[in-house]
Amino acid sequence: MEPAAHFTDLMVWQKAHAFVLASYRATARFPKSETYGLTSQFRRAAVSIPANIAEGFRRKGLPEKARFLNIAQASLEECRYYLILSRDLGYAQEPALPDLAVEVSKLLTAYERSVLNRLSV
Repeated sequence: MEPAAHFTDLMVWQKAHAFVLASYRATARFPKSETYGLTSQFRRAAVSIPANIAEGFRRKGLPEKARFLNIAQASLEECRYYLILSRDLGYAQEPALPDLAVEVSKLLTAYERSVLNRLSV
């Protein structure tokens, strides 16, 4: 398999981007009183996931690449909490978001593991 030429070639980035789009759709239905609260926080954390994958993609050193992937994973975990909170508050939710979060997490873990494995070689 040929290495990715651009971050948009990465399946993990594509799925993370899909997660952002679904997050924006979901938060668009949140109450207006949440515009500067949960909506803003959720969107910021969601955007951070593919943004950190993209930023890490061009980093030359493997430890730096792994660090950006770890930041992306942390932002995803933050979003998982926001999914729980928005559900518990009774706000509208995209039904596919939790499953998409799991898929992105698995892909991120695999990608990060492959980077770390190249470090130990």
